[in-house]
Amino acid sequence: MLIADDRMPPDLLYLGGEWRPGRGAEITSIFPADRSLNRVLHGASRDDVIEAIERAAAAQRDPAWRNLKAHERATSLYRIAQGIAEAADRIAHIQSRDTGKTLKETRALALSAAGTFRYFAAVLETAEDALTPSRGDYLSVSAHEPIGVVAAITPWNSPIASDAQKVAPALAAGNAVLLKPASWSPLVSLELARIVEASGLPKGLFSVLPGSGAVVGDLLVSHPAVGKVSFTGGTEVGRGIARKAADKMMPVSLELGGKSATIVFADADLEVALAGVLFGIFSSSGQSCIAGSRLLVERSIYGAFVQKLVSATERLVVGHPFDPATQVAPLVHDDHRDSVADHVKIGLDEGATLLTGGAPPRGEIYDQGIYYAPTILAGVDNAARICREEIFGPVLVVMPFADEAEAVALANDSDFGLACGVWTRDLLRARRVGGAVAAGTVWINTYKQFSVATPFGGVRDSGLGREKGRDGLRAYMTQKSYYVDTSERPHPWAAASIGSAA
Repeated sequence: MLIADDRMPPDLLYLGGEWRPGRGAEITSIFPADRSLNRVLHGASRDDVIEAIERAAAAQRDPAWRNLKAHERATSLYRIAQGIAEAADRIAHIQSRDTGKTLKETRALALSAAGTFRYFAAVLETAEDALTPSRGDYLSVSAHEPIGVVAAITPWNSPIASDAQKVAPALAAGNAVLLKPASWSPLVSLELARIVEASGLPKGLFSVLPGSGAVVGDLLVSHPAVGKVSFTGGTEVGRGIARKAADKMMPVSLELGGKSATIVFADADLEVALAGVLFGIFSSSGQSCIAGSRLLVERSIYGAFVQKLVSATERLVVGHPFDPATQVAPLVHDDHRDSVADHVKIGLDEGATLLTGGAPPRGEIYDQGIYYAPTILAGVDNAARICREEIFGPVLVVMPFADEAEAVALANDSDFGLACGVWTRDLLRARRVGGAVAAGTVWINTYKQFSVATPFGGVRDSGLGREKGRDGLRAYMTQKSYYVDTSERPHPWAAASIGSAA
């Protein structure tokens, strides 16, 4: 096994505070750069999931956790944050092996995850409930309490960061958390379990349950003891989760797909715009929900800008994840590369013009791994499938627009609404366009900038709810109102009856 560690046996799951063999289907993790084997392990079975849920419910009810003061609970999160930061290089290596991402990116994701735990520890320590205005002789308080058991279902493209964005606020809120990572990338979540265990978090409060959506995911969503599901992934799976949650009247957070538009106006700083467009679609090999996969360019500069874009794209370094010069690394899995290639073929069949890319690169390093060349397509309108469907790979579609109104109309002509990028020197225009576009995040003269302090989420088919920010803690809590009488008198409705009886 290439990622062996005595503290994390390679064939065990972290279930209810214990390392044990999974009893579910076999999961194989490979290194996308050369298809070499990382690890084979058994995922969680139905019985494993039920046991983990039962242990989680018991641990969450235990006064040793439930009755901790906020600053005491925050201490556990600070320890986890420190553990992640100290293990950042190891986490980066594991995640690169598991997903094919560059070491530079995976180390940044590890440090981001540490920052997320620190942030929510600080939010927890400073969170306040409200003394609401009284309309009588009473004190009224709006308070927040844990939901109980929370299921976090995370995607394969950025597991450690996605894990932290759900696990940190859910633990901070006082819940127990059951984490289901994607089957293509289970290893870094198991490494997180080792760090959580070392932090001294009470046993049972955290489990990592790799496995299929049909077994693990469905049971986490449907089990009556699970009080909330937070899911990041595909829109159709998200719809299914929402339907099942409705039967339980259970809250859900759904961060789903995207087909984000990036809009370049003629007055933009074109060098800044060019760099932003390249980063927005081709970083992470395009495997990002917020990838700027639809490029809209003002017609007066369309030809010149696209020509520069194609030239710059062809100079991007496609290479091994461990090579510091690499900008575009391999895709996560052969099945996913096939899906990306199929979408490109669909686009060409629809009449698109291939400007660059459109196939795996060739050569010894590329033939060993799961690579796909950065690809740009043009010559179709917004009705084409490659403009409507999330490809989740290094594929960009470019289209011209005549004026601001058409740019907004094209950007909004989508089932999705996750993000948008706007490049212009006219900040009033940028604000108008940003306000008119249906999206959860709008970047102006930049792209893919993030802060854990700023809420993130989408509209339309891009999901429900928000993660991050101070309200990200409240998303994992229930709100309760308390009324405390201050009159020390019987209620007037019954006072006469009580007096007569006396």
